[in-house]
Amino acid sequence: MRKVLSILFIGFLISCQQDDKKLDVQEIIDKSIEVSGGALHETTAISFDFRGREYTSILGGDQKVLKRLLQNDTIKLLDILTGDKFQRFQNDSLIILSDSISRVYSNSVNSVHYFSKLPYQLNDPAVHKELLGEIKIKEKDYYKVKVTFEQAGGGDDFDDTYLYWFNKESFKADYLAYEFHVDGGGMRFREAYNERYVGGIRFVDYYNLKPKTSGSSIIQIDSLYEIDALQLLSKIELEDVSILAPDSYN
Repeated sequence: MRKVLSILFIGFLISCQQDDKKLDVQEIIDKSIEVSGGALHETTAISFDFRGREYTSILGGDQKVLKRLLQNDTIKLLDILTGDKFQRFQNDSLIILSDSISRVYSNSVNSVHYFSKLPYQLNDPAVHKELLGEIKIKEKDYYKVKVTFEQAGGGDDFDDTYLYWFNKESFKADYLAYEFHVDGGGMRFREAYNERYVGGIRFVDYYNLKPKTSGSSIIQIDSLYEIDALQLLSKIELEDVSILAPDSYN
């Protein structure tokens, strides 16, 4: 009997040690990507509507092709981003754009697609991840992760700083925030809601908030959220999310 109890006690200690194992930041990101769809992001073509435009991401050989379509009774605008190459078509005719305008449209298309696929994009080569610690938000435990980017491969906004809060139980990214420098700069804090899985991939909408006053540090923005020092700026809502069959690509 004593031998049996000893074996059970040792097993209990091992279990506790495994539960208390400290995860590094890469393990946290990998677990979050896995519960959000994992490798399905690499093989699945996705379509959704956002603020009156249809967005589509499909596979194009070794590169992903990102599209945005605005169509009404009089005009059809189709933006296509393939790797670093951007094209705009108006009523099926290619429009010649300056490099600066192409960059603006390209960043706009890429940004919407980027946020729709989080946290999958956090394993991109240009991403640097740092675990800042463990905190509580609304009585739930979170891993707080800081994300920065290399200039090479980090896009035009490589100097932006992002924060993510990953639920310690589910590993889902319930909150994110970022500090940007264009257009006068600023900070945003996003709270995920309306979680749903489509084709095995997790999608969420966001409450998009900003600080009520200026002068705060992006690192402390979760504290501002806790004391109701953020105000609602907009909602980020993806509508009509669907998985595309290969024969529907266009």
